[in-house]
Amino acid sequence: MLDFPTWKRVWLWGITALGILLAAPSIAMLAGAQWPSSLPDPEINLGLDLAGGSHILLEADTAQVRGLRLAAMEETVRDSMREKGIAIGDISTADGNLSFMLEDGSDVDAAREALLPQLEGVGLTGQRNWNLEVMDGQRIVLSPTDVGLEQAVENAMDTATDVVRRRIDELGTREPTIIRQGDNRIVVQVPGLQDPAALKALLGQTAKLEFKLVDTTALPDQLAQGIAPPGDQILPFAPDASQQGVIAVKRLGGIQGDQLTNAQQGYDQNGAPVVNITFNSEGGRKFAALTTENVNRPFAIILDGEVLSAPNINEPILGGQAQISGGFSVDTANNLAISLRSGALPIDLAVVEERTVGPDLGADSIEKGVLALLIGGVIVLVFMVVTYGRFGLYADLALLLNVLLILGIMALLGSTLTLPGIAGFVLTVGAAVDANVLINERIREERRRGRRVVQAVEVGYREARRAILDANITNVIAGVLLFLFGSGPIRGFAIVLIIGIITSVFTAVVLTRMWVAGYLRAKRPSELNI
Repeated sequence: MLDFPTWKRVWLWGITALGILLAAPSIAMLAGAQWPSSLPDPEINLGLDLAGGSHILLEADTAQVRGLRLAAMEETVRDSMREKGIAIGDISTADGNLSFMLEDGSDVDAAREALLPQLEGVGLTGQRNWNLEVMDGQRIVLSPTDVGLEQAVENAMDTATDVVRRRIDELGTREPTIIRQGDNRIVVQVPGLQDPAALKALLGQTAKLEFKLVDTTALPDQLAQGIAPPGDQILPFAPDASQQGVIAVKRLGGIQGDQLTNAQQGYDQNGAPVVNITFNSEGGRKFAALTTENVNRPFAIILDGEVLSAPNINEPILGGQAQISGGFSVDTANNLAISLRSGALPIDLAVVEERTVGPDLGADSIEKGVLALLIGGVIVLVFMVVTYGRFGLYADLALLLNVLLILGIMALLGSTLTLPGIAGFVLTVGAAVDANVLINERIREERRRGRRVVQAVEVGYREARRAILDANITNVIAGVLLFLFGSGPIRGFAIVLIIGIITSVFTAVVLTRMWVAGYLRAKRPSELNI
């Protein structure tokens, strides 16, 4: 019991001192004091309910998924038939189905065989994404199944959530909350961001980048009337583009922006902001082939259905690098670069709800939470001293150090403190002294049985430690489950709970035992006031 060598005391006090130092910047921040800029400042992050910030609810246009699947399947059909040397007529997408006529009816079996591998099943259901029928002996009809459409929507929402998370992370924000809500909504909460305009612009941008050839044979008069040559689509120029009006581009083919490896804001030779992009090996090869085969022809750079520019291909562009211009400012070019690096949204997202939480509300929550913590703490401190005397003082000191260690560890980990997290602190005040109550009561019991002072203390700590560890392990398991399956404020509560349990065992069991051992070794009392 009394065996606490110097190295162990130095080690334990060193850990405690480090925790206090790590907690100091956070205490200064919560108290509204200025922390010296010359010193390291690991601080806890405040959640939306404490620091204020932006709350945005995004809703996806799930009906768009059907059209995207039809377009993707149309290109798949053309590629598959071209590889097999099967001649087909025009492809129709009327009524949400995809159908085409074979020029030679004897190719039906070969066409079916080529398409069946593309109609893969959905998960373990055994159902296909598409149904294939042969009508009139020569027409093939592909119909999307409901289960396939549901799976496509689910995949699109999962991807959209990941893209939104990557874009917000690029902004350098701390601990944003990004979660799915229902089948087609995403909740975004960004603490500390009081102006959501830039965030909305960033999240609402699909960032679907395409490079397509311009059809120079299209007549301007017909384009103005919305009439495009077969195989073309009409697209408008972006409002900030150097050209205005509409342009005809080839609907199929081209290069998609999903083959980018990097995008950075930069400047052209005239000092105008641009976005420099780099393709992966496959994208670079396709881009080189596109520009090599179409020298002296214009190609359109398309972002979210609008043409940014339509430069002429003067020479092959090799090396997998290109430059996007389009009347950007530095901020818009940087936001576009972030969007392109994060990936394109597979589905359009619209802002359907927007709230801004002011910092005043958070300050009020902090004030009331700290007040509750102080009131609860004072009551517990007085109770422990009155009930257990010197041993109560040790418990009180352990409790104060426990709060500081929680703040220090949260700052070190970059964790976020939310309003439920403050509730976790208040709960920790009561739970932290529970271990000392068990230890002190067990020491009392051993003294009543007639054990000597040192024996009673030693047995009290040893026997109570088992119950303390069992109880706290179950609490840690509950906290881990809350963290894994919860979100937002629930996870904030779980973090404080888990850290508080670990630090409370360290302070209440390990540190108080060291202090008690030092007292017994120095004073050698024959009686305990406990």
